[in-house]
Amino acid sequence: MFSIVRHGQTDWNLHHRIQGRTDIPLNAAGRAEAVVAAERLKIRHWNAIVTSPLLRAAESATIIANELGLDEPEVVPSLTERRHGAIEGLTFAERQHQFPDGVAVPGLETRRDVVDRVLAALAALALGRAGQSVLVLSHGGIIGTLLRHLTDGDRPRHGEFIANGSVHDFRWENDQLSLTHFDATTRSPGDRGETAAPTAP
Repeated sequence: MFSIVRHGQTDWNLHHRIQGRTDIPLNAAGRAEAVVAAERLKIRHWNAIVTSPLLRAAESATIIANELGLDEPEVVPSLTERRHGAIEGLTFAERQHQFPDGVAVPGLETRRDVVDRVLAALAALALGRAGQSVLVLSHGGIIGTLLRHLTDGDRPRHGEFIANGSVHDFRWENDQLSLTHFDATTRSPGDRGETAAPTAP
């Protein structure tokens, strides 16, 4: 069983900037969110924790591991955020102005490529940690892409967000990943970060 946790907040999340592979650290609110996530996770048993190599995920993973008494997080490079190329660092409004819907974004990783690399990483973890419960620290774009893939685009629905520190449960069985719980957060349209359903950077 996997639970994929979105990292805590960064300053770019706060200012609604698309992060992608840009390595932005947690801010104070993000570190607090990681502690809150750990408190939620204490009611369950965990065997291990793995993380994307990006600072915001790795620091979240270290905080959670310390709170739960787990070993140091294992870094899994394939769990890194989706590459967003030319739109990294832009706000959502700037992205829409420079690259309106239907205009190709140079350097943007396809959702198919994201699915392929993340599923391969999870398959390797499932094989190496059969029967274990593993925490996975990753990113909004990764979680959103997996949700779309596994639900044929039904989730996240309009108005649903993948909040910083949210926990999403998946099962690996018969060489397939399935969603068992989507930790949806609903916010007002003006309060959207990189988690918005229409855009999942």
